[in-house]
Amino acid sequence: MLYIGVDLGTSAVKLLLMDEKGTVHRVVSKEYPLFFPQPGWSEQRPEDWYEQTMAGLKELLENCDRSKVEGISFGGQMHGLVILDEEDRVIRPAILWNDGRTGEETDYLNQVIGKEKLSEYTGNIAFAGFTAPKLLWVKKHEPEHFAAISKIMLPKDYLAYRLSGVHCTDVSDASGMLLFDVKNRCWSKEMCEICGVRPEQLAKVYESYEVVGTLLPQVAQELDLPEGVKVIAGAGDNAAAAVGTGTVGEGKCNISLGTSGTIFISSEHFCVDENNALHAFAHADGSWHLMGCMLSAASCNKWWMDDILGTSDYGAEQAAIGELGENRVFFLPYLMGERSPHNNPNARGTFIGMTMDTTRADMTQAVLEGVAFALRDSFEVARSLGIQIEKTRICGGGAKSPLWRKIMANVLNIPVEQIESEEGPGLGGAILAAVGCGAFASVEEAAEKLVKPAGVEVPDVSLAAKYEARYQQFKQIYPACRQLFDQLVF
Repeated sequence: MLYIGVDLGTSAVKLLLMDEKGTVHRVVSKEYPLFFPQPGWSEQRPEDWYEQTMAGLKELLENCDRSKVEGISFGGQMHGLVILDEEDRVIRPAILWNDGRTGEETDYLNQVIGKEKLSEYTGNIAFAGFTAPKLLWVKKHEPEHFAAISKIMLPKDYLAYRLSGVHCTDVSDASGMLLFDVKNRCWSKEMCEICGVRPEQLAKVYESYEVVGTLLPQVAQELDLPEGVKVIAGAGDNAAAAVGTGTVGEGKCNISLGTSGTIFISSEHFCVDENNALHAFAHADGSWHLMGCMLSAASCNKWWMDDILGTSDYGAEQAAIGELGENRVFFLPYLMGERSPHNNPNARGTFIGMTMDTTRADMTQAVLEGVAFALRDSFEVARSLGIQIEKTRICGGGAKSPLWRKIMANVLNIPVEQIESEEGPGLGGAILAAVGCGAFASVEEAAEKLVKPAGVEVPDVSLAAKYEARYQQFKQIYPACRQLFDQLVF
């Protein structure tokens, strides 16, 4: 049988076709525009997601035995606000995860409602990218739109609705809304009241591997697929990527070096760190996970290469880098503010330590190392909870760089494993589809059988020691700059 995974990203939707043995037969990508109506704002049209997904599905299924397609599921960008009216029409463009307009709303939730209460209600505190602050922003600035809301949805769930006709979400994606009681895996009555949300405006919550329905007849006809093709709830992109990398069960870790960067630690138990520096979310495998999320990861390297250096030859720039662990230049990768562990939308990217002999290669190296150091900040929070992480897997565009993988292994001082497939969220979506269709008894069983390691970067004792010293210097820079960042933002 065949299973489709849909990875709804920020720049494109990627669609993957997998069989029951885990073999990926085809991958298709379709781009759509991203809009910045004002500085710090980030929006997309949900209709574009659906149109490009349908176009991608048609291409994905060319020359394929469509009768063998059994299920479709999703991994998708989290936190985005999609609002529908009573006719299920999109009211306004989706406000995305990396949108920074909700500073006042975030402060209101954290300072007036209070972090302690938010953590009690949801397991998390408010971050500017979360969905609840976006709702409060719409309520204040676009009251006519707020009044017209019939359904509140997340990006991938809008796709699931368009394909199945069912208003649904899953526990992992719902966890990032700040409307969800993560510990008890249900909507938070208290948070809904705070945000002025009625229960009927929220979608039904499913586990990530549960079937929500089947393809609508008109959709099945347009795609030339059987009407019985199952639509499975799916997961937020990080949880889906974790499934796609086999990061399920107790104490597994995955690092994603995509547009944003995450460190994802799976757990069979619900836990929250003292300062809520890490997100405590439900996992797609039926358990929970801790996650640190930095807003700019591989996008820092893209910015440095494309916009500053004006080159697309990433390999040549990295080849010029000499001795690792010796660099005196540091880079704070906060180009869009930062989430974990600082939760500061005013944080900014910073180079420090340059001298007259600083080279172009030193600056490039600092960007790669800065992302690794910033991920370690979240890593240290997990360690403070007594969590022992013996190794990690890695995925995302940045993971293709051997140099970056080496830096990451030595900064964290643990082995870093690659997997055969580079399609983390898409593969995770396909695996969830397979589980939902009954091909496997559990997500853990499916991941164990389908996800295959493909090499490991082991830390070097001497280099890890050098990076330990550099990290101790790095972690002093943000506290020294924090007040200045607030003054730099207009």
